[in-house]
Amino acid sequence: MILSTELEYKGNLYPSKIIFYKKHVNILYFKSENNVVLQLTVERDSVLRFRYSTTGLFENDFSYGITMYASKGYNHLEITEDDKKYIITTSKLICHISKVDMRKSIFDAKDNSLIIEDEIGFHWEESYKFGGDIVKMSLASQQGENFYGLGDKPVENNLKGKRFQNWVTDSYAYVRGTDPIYKAIPFYTALHKNKSYGIFFDNTFRSFFDFCKEKRNVTSFWADGGEMNYYFIYGPEMTDVVSNYTDLTGRPQHMPPLWALGYHQCKWSYYPESKVKKLAAKFRELQIPCDALYLDIDYMEGFRCFTWNKEYFPDPKRMVKELADDGFKTIAIIDPGIKIDTEYSIFKEGLENDYFCKRADGPYMKGKVWPGECYFPDYTNPKVRDWWSDLFKELIEDIGVNGVWNDMNEPAVMDVPGKSFPDDVRHDYDGNQCSHRKAHNVYGMQMARATYHGLKKFSYPKRPFVITRAAYSGTQRYSSTWTGDNVATWDHLSIANQQAQRMCMSGFSFVGSDIGGFAEQPTGELFARWIQLGVFHPFCRVHSSGDHGDQEPWVFGSTITDIVRKFIEIRYQLLPYLYTTFWKYANEGIPILKSLVLFDQKDPHTHYRNDEFIFGEKILVCPIIEANSKGRRMYIPKGRWYNFWDNNILIGGEEMWVDADIDSMPIFVKEGAIIPKYPIQQYVGEKVIEQLELDVYYKEGKEISEVYEDAHDGYDYKKGRYSLRNFNQVGKKHSLTLQQFKSGKYISSYDTFKINIHGLPFKITNIEVDNEKIDISKINGNVTFIVTKEFREIYITSK
Repeated sequence: MILSTELEYKGNLYPSKIIFYKKHVNILYFKSENNVVLQLTVERDSVLRFRYSTTGLFENDFSYGITMYASKGYNHLEITEDDKKYIITTSKLICHISKVDMRKSIFDAKDNSLIIEDEIGFHWEESYKFGGDIVKMSLASQQGENFYGLGDKPVENNLKGKRFQNWVTDSYAYVRGTDPIYKAIPFYTALHKNKSYGIFFDNTFRSFFDFCKEKRNVTSFWADGGEMNYYFIYGPEMTDVVSNYTDLTGRPQHMPPLWALGYHQCKWSYYPESKVKKLAAKFRELQIPCDALYLDIDYMEGFRCFTWNKEYFPDPKRMVKELADDGFKTIAIIDPGIKIDTEYSIFKEGLENDYFCKRADGPYMKGKVWPGECYFPDYTNPKVRDWWSDLFKELIEDIGVNGVWNDMNEPAVMDVPGKSFPDDVRHDYDGNQCSHRKAHNVYGMQMARATYHGLKKFSYPKRPFVITRAAYSGTQRYSSTWTGDNVATWDHLSIANQQAQRMCMSGFSFVGSDIGGFAEQPTGELFARWIQLGVFHPFCRVHSSGDHGDQEPWVFGSTITDIVRKFIEIRYQLLPYLYTTFWKYANEGIPILKSLVLFDQKDPHTHYRNDEFIFGEKILVCPIIEANSKGRRMYIPKGRWYNFWDNNILIGGEEMWVDADIDSMPIFVKEGAIIPKYPIQQYVGEKVIEQLELDVYYKEGKEISEVYEDAHDGYDYKKGRYSLRNFNQVGKKHSLTLQQFKSGKYISSYDTFKINIHGLPFKITNIEVDNEKIDISKINGNVTFIVTKEFREIYITSK
């Protein structure tokens, strides 16, 4: 097993024979002859936690990754033993612990089938350079086993045969296979024999994962320090694994404001004010919907955080209000580097209160970033986080900025080896003092956390919006994210698609890419194809470096502008569908985007698919990722699917050619779906929604769809002021029944639904709404009619 080359170590050490066992409620302790202790915690019937100590003592049990709201409890727990092993049984799992060497085997309690077993299992090496251990775990890989997840790795969806490391890294213009990059999410999902489990290795040191690369039948993970501390999460459905993982690490603490799901425009950099106002006017002139405009580092005075360049932006409060009056939210960047300047109040406060990171021997950590030489707040110190959150008062409450974008928070430092802090930098780590080796991967997460709490405080009663570049497991509680400084190439369009899918499989669904590419400039065709993909990502933002030309929707000619407008309008029509999907993610941890393997793990054809994905629950999307394409071959999942553009029905379960010229893209809707749609708006809130459209896709059989609504901002929805509509569709050869069940106290602005029925296989002779017939002579050829929003049952028949 390859280890970090900077470490000195002696040979592998292993647990020996178990000599002691005890149980305390749901926590079991096993001690070996050579003083290794395994602490096994039954978190839930399907979730087991394994911690190992090589000294007989455990570290303070503290984690930034695990939420305090994680579910706990189990239906059944029984511990028995025989001559060879201890046996721990829950209602879902059976775990064997070998008395000889502490190796583990885990079985499905339902059918006693093997899910996973240790190969070597836990072993370690002592680090003479840093002290402590290099901790390792090796697991036997089952035949046909595949692996998914691990965050933003720019590779194919299936990770089998590959090796990765987790070390949050500023990776400008990364390419396919670059590793590591911006995020450290040490969680993966495995699948074999139609059963899925997950591993979350909650260790913030530099960690490594090998998915059968070194040995074709062994999966292993290890870290350069800390404990071997991991969670085993059983499905057997992949969606259950991801949902249980986000239960452990947290889900978004609130719904996003609806405008945050609109289209965003960003560039390095829009300044001065006149350019920002011209940009805003152009969007409205061309009727291209847009909700948010971004200010990069040039809005600041000398790149000093929480300041404004008065030459470029003489009255930011007025400007922000005028943009708001025209429907634009303003998002401002904030980086961690604080310029060393004794006349700069933020620097003086941080210095006086000892809030900046220090080197091991006492000096402050000093590094060059955009402002020049900087000090850096220690966001792992709760006092620093409180201070940082209070700094947002002027920006958010007084000036009216609507969101904050945390960048360079890996932390990125220019012109030094490794492009970040040295290993010896010290951190508070919430009272668990440590070096940067342990804190590096959570630095950006804790900055995003502090930023989130500042915005929550000063945006109230509105909901905060934060976006972060760096992240560790659990950052989804506080922030949205994007995939970093990509490049305007066709391969990066493909990479962006796979990264977004993988992030969703890794519990972090509020994600997007820099549409069009950050570095270099796309052709008009590439930009159009990227927009087509990007409008189906949860976070939708165009962002470019500005070094290689403009990248607004209108710079590539009228043909491309019309295509871009068309797809952004589709995004805005589908906002109630996306908002409902986000509600399911926030409440149940269900990924907003689903790779085909996540959608249908039983179909082996999905296990290696990369391009196709399910948007929400009911819409199949496949981007065009090659130049000059008039269509593509793609895999249609099993079932019946309606072509979004012409309503033709395809039978899935095979790969097929789909036409898609430059103004189109393969989009399909699952039969039985009911898709809610808004009228096209130039920004969220431009129009009072007077009628909600429901696109009903006929299916012979039963299907359930949901529509979730609330005020789209604020917190009243947490007091029951929301609306959840469940629609049951029952299709038969000569009839269609739609039933509605509503809960919640929110009263929507509209009074009627416009029902559009697609694919009805019979001619209508009768429609009854709550047992009252309606005049079918008013129904047009597309089977469209209007009903009250409070209907309970619609019955359509040909008899």
